[in-house]
Amino acid sequence: MREHDKLRSETLRMALSAITNEEVSGTTARELSDDEVLKVVAREAKKRREAATAYNEAKRPELAAKEEAELVILEAYLPAQLSDADLEALVAQALTETGATGMAQMGQVMKAANALVAGRADGGRVAAIVKSSLAPK
Repeated sequence: MREHDKLRSETLRMALSAITNEEVSGTTARELSDDEVLKVVAREAKKRREAATAYNEAKRPELAAKEEAELVILEAYLPAQLSDADLEALVAQALTETGATGMAQMGQVMKAANALVAGRADGGRVAAIVKSSLAPK
């Protein structure tokens, strides 16, 4: 903020505002744990990703560029994303833990896989790999 980087300071203020809103939501105010703060920042990053996609589809590249720049700033505060190979290994581990054999057990596998992934991959990526692993071959 001292460097007068307007985009960075606006993005960080927006993230702090989202964290504060989460703290005061509900019946009583509370302080968020580190994991909960990461979830809020990840949610904000997902909003930016979806907004950039929507702006690109609407032929508004200048607005999409702003959202993508905010996304880059937010991603600096998130844990590194897992590679596809690492994600597939964690899903395979979740499959062996649950003993799932078909699509009917996808919910159980997703629950176990998301616990192993712990916010280091987007839920859509995890679901796609779980589906491909459970699909009949």
